[in-house]
Amino acid sequence: MGNKIDARMIKTAIVGYGFSAKTFHLPFVDALPEFEVSAISSSQAQVVKQDWPNAAHYFTAEQMLQNSDAQLVIITAPNDVHFSLAKLALENNKHVILEKPFVTKIADGEALIALAKEKGLILSVYHNRRWDGDFLTVKKLIAENKLGGIKHFESHFDRFRPTVLQRWRESSQDGGGILFDLGPHLIDQALQLFGLPEAITAQCEMMREGSTNIDYFNLTLHYPDKLALLNASLFCAGPNLRFNIQGDLGSYRKLGLDPQEQKLKAGILPNTVDWGQEQQEQYGHLYFAESEQPLVSECGGYQHFYLQMADAIHCGSQPPVSAEDALWNIRLIELAMESSRLGKKMKVNS
Repeated sequence: MGNKIDARMIKTAIVGYGFSAKTFHLPFVDALPEFEVSAISSSQAQVVKQDWPNAAHYFTAEQMLQNSDAQLVIITAPNDVHFSLAKLALENNKHVILEKPFVTKIADGEALIALAKEKGLILSVYHNRRWDGDFLTVKKLIAENKLGGIKHFESHFDRFRPTVLQRWRESSQDGGGILFDLGPHLIDQALQLFGLPEAITAQCEMMREGSTNIDYFNLTLHYPDKLALLNASLFCAGPNLRFNIQGDLGSYRKLGLDPQEQKLKAGILPNTVDWGQEQQEQYGHLYFAESEQPLVSECGGYQHFYLQMADAIHCGSQPPVSAEDALWNIRLIELAMESSRLGKKMKVNS
């Protein structure tokens, strides 16, 4: 790993060497000729040196951000340190990609956006599921008006994890729980399709025994002509109902999750254009008044996030995900928690 040499390669440092770094980031940085893995910070010194012998190793993120020659830093640390690490990276003149969620507090996101602009640096957030094949299919269906006017949009990210695990994603009081973990995926996709809603109502609950964070949510985004329902449950033992979209001309229904995560976990590298294509049995179905048909899914590809990031760094184009977009996820998460706490609809001020 990491034997590429090219003067135009973007020297890239990774904060953390856990599941997110190894599954969602390093395979793309390694596979794409635009990037070079130049440094990794992790307490797992021996493992990092064995896996990435050509990358510099640092025991702490702070040491790496202050001393490495990286141009770009990818932060995969726990949510509660996103702000402090991104701030330090920007202060040391490095472009930044943050794992979602962007931050845990609105004011922190605003401060990072201001700092990036002051420094003339790119600050982006890894909302990779904009490049899910099923989401690209939904986006195309709506753009081409195949379902007519959308009235009911339902999006799920359900799992079967009825037992609380001892890990920061579930236990942290600052940015823990599935509203911060899975909520950004669903919220970001809805905003990409329909823009900001007028209001939000939500039920955010702790349903598992011993849970200390939200482990179930049901969000309703209110638009003038439609409702968008976003749901995540950890009690779904059957197939995940990914999308259920109803319009005045027809409906689209899709089960299962985009296959890219499973392929990455299995070690299948993203080194072909169609590596993220779904199999036929995974396709969703279109329903009309008197007919039904499977619909070939669009080809997904998380590599497009990184290709657009390279263009933004080299050419000054727009980043794949703007920090301003990502901050709206945090604003809606805060409104959702307030709606659940008060039991009322919250207006979204744009």
